[in-house]
Amino acid sequence: MPEPTKKDETENESAPPPPEKTTPQEGGNEKGKDVVIREMTSSSDEDDTSVSTPPADGMSKPAERKDSVWSLGEGAPEESEKRDDTQRSTLFIEKPQSGTVSVGGNITFIAKVEAKDLLRKPNVKWFKGKWMDLASKAGKHLQLKESFERHTKIHTFEMQIIKAKENYAGNYRCEVSYKDKFDSCSFDLEVTESSQAAPSIDIRSAFKRSGEGQDDAGELDFSGLLKRREIKPQEEEPEVDVWELLKNANPSEYEKIAFQYGITDLRGMLKRLKRMRREVKKSAAFAKGLDPAYQVDKGGKVRFMVELADPTVELKWYKNGQEIRPSAKYIFEHKGNQRILFINNCTMTDDARYYVTAGDEKCSTELFVRDPPILVTKGLEDTSTYVGERVELSCEVSEDDANVKWFRNGVELSNDPKSRYRIKVEGKKHTLIIEEAAKNDTATYSVMTTGGQSEAKLSVDLRPLKISLALEDQTVRLGQEIHLKCEISENVEGKWYKNGQLIEASDRVKLYHKGRIHRFIIPVSAVDDEGEYMFVPDAYNINIPCKVHIVDPPKLHLDGLGENNTVTVVAGNKLRLEIPISGEPPPKVFWSRGDKMVTDSGRIRAETYPDSSCLVIDAAERDDSGPFRITLKNEAGEDTALINIKVVDVPDPPQAPNVTEVGEDWCIMTWEPPANDGGSPILGYFIERKKKQSSRWMRLNFELCKETTFEPKKMIEGVAYEVRVFAVNAIGMSKPSMPSKSFVPLAVTSPPTLLAVDTVTDTTVTMKWRPPDQIGAAGLDGYVVEYCFEGSIRCSGCQAETNQAENLKQQGFVQAPFGISTDLSEELGEPPFNLEADEWIVANPELTDKTKFTISGLPTGSKILVRVKAVNAAGESEPKYYPQPILVKEVIEPPKIRLPRHLKQTYTRRVGETVNLVIPFQGKPRAKVSWEKNGSPIDKNEINIRNTENDTIIFIRKAERGHSGEYNMKVEVENLVDKATIDIQIVDRPGPPEVVTIEDVWGENVNLSWKPPKDDGNAAITGYTIQKADKKSMEWFTVIEHYHRTSATINELVIGNEYYFRIFAENMCGLSEDATMTKESALIAKDGKVYKYPVYDDFDFSERPLFTQPLVNTFAVAGYNATLNCSVRGNPKPKITWMKNKVLIMNDPRYRMFSNQGVCTLEIRKPSPYDGGTYSCRAVNELGEAEVECKLEVRVIYHGVINPGEPLSLAGDNQLHSGLSFFRLLMDGVPPHIIDSYMREVQGDKTEGK
Repeated sequence: MPEPTKKDETENESAPPPPEKTTPQEGGNEKGKDVVIREMTSSSDEDDTSVSTPPADGMSKPAERKDSVWSLGEGAPEESEKRDDTQRSTLFIEKPQSGTVSVGGNITFIAKVEAKDLLRKPNVKWFKGKWMDLASKAGKHLQLKESFERHTKIHTFEMQIIKAKENYAGNYRCEVSYKDKFDSCSFDLEVTESSQAAPSIDIRSAFKRSGEGQDDAGELDFSGLLKRREIKPQEEEPEVDVWELLKNANPSEYEKIAFQYGITDLRGMLKRLKRMRREVKKSAAFAKGLDPAYQVDKGGKVRFMVELADPTVELKWYKNGQEIRPSAKYIFEHKGNQRILFINNCTMTDDARYYVTAGDEKCSTELFVRDPPILVTKGLEDTSTYVGERVELSCEVSEDDANVKWFRNGVELSNDPKSRYRIKVEGKKHTLIIEEAAKNDTATYSVMTTGGQSEAKLSVDLRPLKISLALEDQTVRLGQEIHLKCEISENVEGKWYKNGQLIEASDRVKLYHKGRIHRFIIPVSAVDDEGEYMFVPDAYNINIPCKVHIVDPPKLHLDGLGENNTVTVVAGNKLRLEIPISGEPPPKVFWSRGDKMVTDSGRIRAETYPDSSCLVIDAAERDDSGPFRITLKNEAGEDTALINIKVVDVPDPPQAPNVTEVGEDWCIMTWEPPANDGGSPILGYFIERKKKQSSRWMRLNFELCKETTFEPKKMIEGVAYEVRVFAVNAIGMSKPSMPSKSFVPLAVTSPPTLLAVDTVTDTTVTMKWRPPDQIGAAGLDGYVVEYCFEGSIRCSGCQAETNQAENLKQQGFVQAPFGISTDLSEELGEPPFNLEADEWIVANPELTDKTKFTISGLPTGSKILVRVKAVNAAGESEPKYYPQPILVKEVIEPPKIRLPRHLKQTYTRRVGETVNLVIPFQGKPRAKVSWEKNGSPIDKNEINIRNTENDTIIFIRKAERGHSGEYNMKVEVENLVDKATIDIQIVDRPGPPEVVTIEDVWGENVNLSWKPPKDDGNAAITGYTIQKADKKSMEWFTVIEHYHRTSATINELVIGNEYYFRIFAENMCGLSEDATMTKESALIAKDGKVYKYPVYDDFDFSERPLFTQPLVNTFAVAGYNATLNCSVRGNPKPKITWMKNKVLIMNDPRYRMFSNQGVCTLEIRKPSPYDGGTYSCRAVNELGEAEVECKLEVRVIYHGVINPGEPLSLAGDNQLHSGLSFFRLLMDGVPPHIIDSYMREVQGDKTEGK
């Protein structure tokens, strides 16, 4: 049990504290006896908190239990509000009952719950008052027990209070809950006292707090004085002057003295003690001073007396610093050396600090004025009334507007406007008013003053109830209104029940109450509304019953069936046709097929359920198709319907398909529809194919083919195939048809591609082309080049072609007579030449396997037409025509630089990135290209330039800032010149800002300023990033990003910390690598002494370069990349340079240099014997340098011979001949099939030679 505060020993608002050790005689004759409280008489007594008087033997007699129904008039208001969302039910079969026990006695409260319908033990809680849970207070003086009887299935819960004290009295509550069920019971405990002697009030009781930590701490506890008649007798203690103890004690002992003498307001008492000067043992002016404090009743008289050492000294009296003058209230008296002050008719304003002065000395005291007790002159009277009536309980006291408290069963009532109790004061008359009395208002009400109390019993009963109009039984048609009406003699609320279940009002159910009439209305009735209804008035144990019967004609619900009530089922499947039915009472169902009834057994059977009927057909057959009749009958009528059953199946397979046409990788096939579609229209067909020698069929279409013709594609030439067809309807897919006759796809190659003029001289024309896109299974044997003269033979379309070519020239399609490869055949559509085969001249009598051929012996100035054919075992392919006549004459083409669009603006790259620009141009013959940078020739050691006949490439492996500038390109063909300018800008991250200065520090703010960086990285500065770091941790945190100004104010810094700041500059490449930090720190000062931190020297991590892993001599194979590796350390980070034969390697695209975490790597791309030699790596920093070296040997493979003189023999097709290998030919761009043909020819020559 909790320990109460020492406000007053008689207060009982808190829970019972642990009682002190007492002897068995302290409790009177009844002490030491146990009191057991049994079940109350009815559910209405659960909230009845009246005190019951126990029998003489200390045991209360159990009352008989009555079953009752919870109602608003009988339940406790507090519990009903608390559990308004919980389903109410009665769980208790025996409830604890209010009881009385003497101080020091024992009492037990018992509650029992029946477990017949409970799956597990219910939860039980015991409370004191409204909120204090007693489960955590169990111990020496409070014990909670529980038990279970298996035979009776009853849970028993006990709460035992041992050695009760007076402040254990109050209201208790027991709650039991199980899932959504809840029950509660309240009961009272009264602790009686044999002795009523009130103790005297001293200075210590005046300084007991009325509440811990309140604003009035240290003032007199008048609430304790008002209840002094309830104070339990205290043991006599010797008179102790606490003031003297405190005045003469060491301050460290104040708390000990206050605890020893029961002073809880030590702070308030010490405030007054502080204002009192300690009395000097030998005072020159006072032989005897004032007492530390005086106490007097209101209206009484108090006497202050001092004794002077010198009677001639002038004496003055003061009250709260104001001098007191003689008057009828203040009387001065002299008796020898004694000076006396009388204060008559003391009031509360006289409660103050007084002191007297004699010369320069002063003596002070405190006066406490106490109110006299207020008596009850006219007590309360017992009252009986009915529920709903107005109740007034009145009493009279001895003074007007006195402080009076009202209690209900020992619990104080408040005058809160929200409370149902209203307290009215008229002079000396005090009245407690209850506007509408309820049954739970039955209780013992008491009034208490500082000098007396009075109590009376209020009994609230129910008026007798009569039924004026009872409910009548009704028979209602489904969907019509249900209207129940009853009338009773009292205007009380009530509840409606259906089959014993409570009915709540909703959108569907309407409940009306007007005066004494109660109505229950359901506008649209349902089948579930049938049952027994009952109306139960609140607070009365009577009910008004009636019965409602719902009827409805039978009806079939066929909304889910198809047109004409047709149901389709697949043959072989099980049909379970469920037809919803309705009707009240439930109708009888009959199924029939023609004149034959369908029974409830067999392959075709009927099944009936309360709300539906099912027709079941196992393994449906086509003969099951036809109409079925369903009939419903009940006492309200009948309903019937016809349902058509249709059994469908998959179609028959089609006939074997016919292949009518075959191509290189395709064919065309046709077939006839199946003879039987299975009762459902054919939706389409699926086609499959397979190789004749294989057993795996492959589906060709994943979407149904609607036609009876299909074209399979993507077949392999030279392989035999077979095809077959499936028919598909809504039910499924048929079996496959018989396969077709086998067929083999075979075709010539496609025409050569990209036919173009390579070069033209005065007597020759060189043509080039690419192999055909599709060669086919027959392979490619070679090419035939044919030509004819334009002027000697007329050809249809030549002039049209010439005109069309001229139009294309005007539109921007410039035809280069030689050197520019333009294929316009795709743009011009079909070839314009229609010459006979013998009119074309074959340029190569033997097939050529190359894709380039020179036609020689041509007259100068003539025009020829050229075409090329590919030849394989299947024959010649379609010819590839050059789109226009070719003039046999070398023509000068003016130079023209075709500068890409992105190079017409400034070309920007970051430092370290690769610059690779390709600029195409035109011009023949022998165009000359030259480059300049900012008007000076380009250093080829830094920038690599490669020129071809059609373009020029400028390449920088790792761009640097110095590569920025204006590059001028010039193309010359004899006396003709074309120029172009490219502006290249290499950008890098900017340098750090210049000096960062702390301009001002105030409060939690620091103002910074700085100058832009000297190096902007060849790009505009876009902003700054500011970071701060606490001097203790030096961990940097970003405070501002993308800041554009050169001054900023940093806010919200922590007071007492010291900060450094640093700033990064930012451009399009990002933040600067380094930041500029403030030289001085900014201290955010705070009040008080500033701690000066010790200064420590930074550790020197500087170190000259040192190679931890040297270079190792190695060898490489020509044509394969080689790498040299070593590792180095040093601080500051050393600069790494590589040298070959002591010559610095710089800007050479054949070499790539890497450095990562101290590991240095030199990569030599495809080395040659020239790249062999001595390589060295040098590391340099400001503290020194270090160097390591190694030798590299490059070995060469000469067409299968490693180091000349060592022969290498290869077997099979890879054997070498005449210095040519398969790999070399493949690397030179020769197609693999030509290489294979060449290898077979070489092998044949070797065989013939043998």
